[in-house]
Amino acid sequence: MSTAPVSGFEAAIQPVTNVSDFIWGGSWNGEPVLAIAGQPIPPMVIILLGAGIYFMIGLRGYPLRRLFPALAGLFKKSESKGAGEISPFAALSTALSGQVGTGNLAGVATAITLGGPGAIFWMWVTALFGMALAFAEGSLAIRFREQAEDGTYRGGPMTYITLGLGPKWTWLAVLFCIGALFSALVTGNGIQANSLGDSANELFGVAEWVGGAVAAIAVFAVIIGGIKSIGKVAETIVPWMAAAYLVMALIALIINAPYLPETFSRIFAGAFGYDAAAGGFLGAMIMIAIRAGVARGLFSNEAGQGSTPIAHAVAQTNDPAAQGRFAMMGTFIDTIVICTMTALVMLTVAGDFTVTDANGVKTAVEHAWQSDLNGFAMTSGAYGAAFPFEIFSIPIGTLIVSVALILFVFTTLLTWSYYGERAITYLYDLLPGASLSGEKKLHFVWRVLWCVVIFFGSFAPLQLVWRLGDISNAVMTLPNIVALLALSGVVFALAKGNRTAGTDHGRETPKELTEEVSGAAGH
Repeated sequence: MSTAPVSGFEAAIQPVTNVSDFIWGGSWNGEPVLAIAGQPIPPMVIILLGAGIYFMIGLRGYPLRRLFPALAGLFKKSESKGAGEISPFAALSTALSGQVGTGNLAGVATAITLGGPGAIFWMWVTALFGMALAFAEGSLAIRFREQAEDGTYRGGPMTYITLGLGPKWTWLAVLFCIGALFSALVTGNGIQANSLGDSANELFGVAEWVGGAVAAIAVFAVIIGGIKSIGKVAETIVPWMAAAYLVMALIALIINAPYLPETFSRIFAGAFGYDAAAGGFLGAMIMIAIRAGVARGLFSNEAGQGSTPIAHAVAQTNDPAAQGRFAMMGTFIDTIVICTMTALVMLTVAGDFTVTDANGVKTAVEHAWQSDLNGFAMTSGAYGAAFPFEIFSIPIGTLIVSVALILFVFTTLLTWSYYGERAITYLYDLLPGASLSGEKKLHFVWRVLWCVVIFFGSFAPLQLVWRLGDISNAVMTLPNIVALLALSGVVFALAKGNRTAGTDHGRETPKELTEEVSGAAGH
């Protein structure tokens, strides 16, 4: 038994690690708490997949049936604008800018490291059922949004809980907002800033805090203008950013096309725990793959977490189902498209990589995911192998994907600042004497605090930040899932075209929902 002293940091991180392992792994101190046939069952896997399956069945496969029409709707222009702050497409871009970030690059690599190639299959499963959850969130966000004293629209889980379920459920909305603040500062800020600091260090050779300082200043310049400023930047950057990244990934896969059959074979074999060397199926391998795939899938697409409906609530439309379809497209684009391309590049691209065994002996391996590389280093290493030509002694692939990460993270920081702002505003409005002028002062203080956290997050310990991120996702998700299930009947009716489905508590049903449909198309 080791008698080595435990550092203060290790002692501090152990409780956090245990909570994270229980939520996403079903274990405590390495021992299973919830188990089937000796294999730990993660509580959040049961909750998320269970809720997603329930909504997919209740919607009778609506997200899958309307997938291609919804994709086509992304490119249609609206003849008239509905009430709201930004266009439906800008709302989707804003939501996507919050979804597409570290999870699409470093998070996918982490999923493969923890669960093997099979984790990617379970990311797909999470995304498909997550589309049903995203539709529920997006449609309820429009159905139960509210109009502030200054005429602006806002909403999200806190409003569809309060207005859709009634005042007796205010405690659930408060719990969600507390979780949202925690998640915004840790997941939407700390993790993103940490990856940005690392990327700036690798790309430009500057200290992490320098990258954090520059990012903080740039973010403040945008968020000081509120959601319209954020939406404009997101609508401009996100589509081009995503398209350029996908083109680069596609070229890398074309160059390494002979390895693709092997890649898909690894994904499906790993997903169902088949190990040819061991001669059969291994339950532990399946559970590890599921755990890693679902955890990183949620971190990336945020389906069921309650964050994206805050962005969709301000869309210029009076059709809840139409915005619900935009919301489910965000989940599809984030995970099925962008995360998949990232994973395929890491699993497929061949290069000069090495792995170190327990004895310290290095062995050459063919792909980045088999090597000693972890997190974003695995992603950048794969792209560097695909595009090895150097600029300033940096492979062009590494250079491009590092710039992509910086842009992904930058837009994520913009959107999550708004999510946190809406949460803290809801809590403030519950206080006696709350006023519109007080809200504006609170917004300014929040935006300054947000940028201060970006600076410090850029050089914070990565292990602790990621663990806190897993916990904050769960803290925010649980109240939202409860609300979605309680309002599931309303969601099913909205999908059928009944725009006034449900009961409004504390107000009359908004007249805009009974008017001719407007703002249904994207732009």
